Amino acid sequence: MNVVVKVGTSSITGHDGAIDRHAVDKLCGEVADLRRLSHQVVVVSSGAIAAGRPALGLSPSKAADLATLQAISAVGQSRLMRVYDDALGAHGLLAGQVLLAPLDFVHRKQYLHARQTVTRLLQLGVVPVVNENDAVADDEIRFGDNDRLAALVANLVGAEVLVVLTDTPGLLTADPRLVQDASLVEEVLAVDQALEKMAGGAGTPRGSGGMASKLAAAKMAAWSGVRVVIGAASRPGVLAGAVAGDPSVGTVVRAHDRRLPARKLWIAFAVGVSGRVVVDEGARVAVVERNRSLLPAGVVAVEGAFEAEDAVEIADPSGEVLAKGLVRHPSRRVEEWAGKRSADLPPDLPHEVVHRDDLVVLV
Repeated sequence: MNVVVKVGTSSITGHDGAIDRHAVDKLCGEVADLRRLSHQVVVVSSGAIAAGRPALGLSPSKAADLATLQAISAVGQSRLMRVYDDALGAHGLLAGQVLLAPLDFVHRKQYLHARQTVTRLLQLGVVPVVNENDAVADDEIRFGDNDRLAALVANLVGAEVLVVLTDTPGLLTADPRLVQDASLVEEVLAVDQALEKMAGGAGTPRGSGGMASKLAAAKMAAWSGVRVVIGAASRPGVLAGAVAGDPSVGTVVRAHDRRLPARKLWIAFAVGVSGRVVVDEGARVAVVERNRSLLPAGVVAVEGAFEAEDAVEIADPSGEVLAKGLVRHPSRRVEEWAGKRSADLPPDLPHEVVHRDDLVVLV
């Protein structure tokens, strides 16, 4: 079985913000246990900035601009890998560093190259340790947290299960810091708006995600046919329990029947929305039921200002979001063309507002 394990900064650092070697040792010991059971394991790990701050004499509580954070990451990434090298080496395993960026999943050639690299590492018996390439990441185009990256990596390697390790037993019915009797949600059939509201915001000051981010990642992974388990990094045997399907190990998010490819996962769940295109009933049928591109004839309104290649929501007049996609024209042109037939449009420009190859139906 192919298994992807995601661990966040707050789960592998101490209260002082530095890397907690005992926490990494515990994780790598469980990875080794899975390897002995013939499972292939990929680790998606945050922590480069946490590892870099002490080396530069910088306090975890001190704010830093983007350029400084990228520099800290560049210093810390090798130190983080040294911890993984030592921890996995104690079990006779090799770690292999893989740094990925969003464009590795958007462009087909990059995606295939990344998949080939990770697959070959697994074939060679290496444990790939994946992180976002923070040192050179463009602030406009980045994952923002490794939860979404882990979901895309699960798709990349054809994983059967994604284990998202956190500081809580899983998804709880309320914030345990505010509600003492918050209980564990053991199984999620589908991630909906009610669950997303319940998840709340960021978890700890040391992490960039929080439960909302983990649920978003679970939704991404589930839509690519991957079972997701959200559990406590500190729980003994959490990885073995998650792989074996132990219902007590955390929150299980069931895999969706529909399986989206990586690029459409990125469009659907990871790209920020710049506007909305409202469509009529005919366009709704064409897009949702017939898998067609969205044409100007079906557009009744345009909301927001966007440029070509930006992500937009496609909604019906009641406000229900039907789909999401990358628009081919700026908002001013879409508004100008709204309701027009293809015969009335300039012949030298593409007529699709959103091409079906760049569109994901969400209902």
